[in-house]
Amino acid sequence: MSSPVISVEGVGKRFDSGTVALADASLRVAHGEFVALLGPSGCGKSTLLRIIAGLERPSAGRFEVAARPPHRAVCRRSGFMFQGPTLMPWATVADNVWLPLRLAGQSRARARDAIQAQLRSVGLAGFEGAFPRELSGGMKMRVSIARALVAQPSVLLMDEPFAALDEMTRIRLNEDLLAWAQASHLTILFVTHSVFEAVTLAQRIVVMAANPGRISQTLDNPPRRPARRGLARFGPTSRAAARRGGPLSQALRRTAEALSPARATR
Repeated sequence: MSSPVISVEGVGKRFDSGTVALADASLRVAHGEFVALLGPSGCGKSTLLRIIAGLERPSAGRFEVAARPPHRAVCRRSGFMFQGPTLMPWATVADNVWLPLRLAGQSRARARDAIQAQLRSVGLAGFEGAFPRELSGGMKMRVSIARALVAQPSVLLMDEPFAALDEMTRIRLNEDLLAWAQASHLTILFVTHSVFEAVTLAQRIVVMAANPGRISQTLDNPPRRPARRGLARFGPTSRAAARRGGPLSQALRRTAEALSPARATR
């Protein structure tokens, strides 16, 4: 891979308590690639994402995002989405979306067209004056996505953004996210503990293991396969089918079994 957008080499994280959250993680992500970090709780997925975002400092190794130097705040060309919408409850939808542009020095008047265009793209035209308390969970997440995309980042870092949503809303947002990513040529690094979500979204799946957190295996998952779109469309029935068969599902199951603490102690 030449000139990756995200480059991670031997990154580790030891907290002051002595806990090793991440050990010797290496990863490269190409322009326009959608990569999922998949694994159980406590395997270092979010820690790795926060390091790449500049929200945590690594204890070892180095990283670069879009050829920018490491160990600095989130670069202008990247967006970050937390596990919840993290909206300002006192601000309207438009003002929540305006936030990154406001921090970059744009007035509300100058940013108005960009805000309205982004809200239209996520299906929230007409909700500019609404407050977060007036929105459903899925609508709040769409506002969060609009806020992340309004500055037109080339890289989007997403930390289990849909985990708290109901299944139908989550499936719809999965499909919409793929459309937005393709339309904007986004590079996405997406943290999830859902095998179904990783298979639905990602071109590559980076499987992580715990104790200490580390990258265990990387699996190719060619995009836009009709069968995978069927999984997204039919939900739980197809989820069961995904567990039963297919080389990717089998590889993930073998990896999960190999990493099981119960199995390791036998």
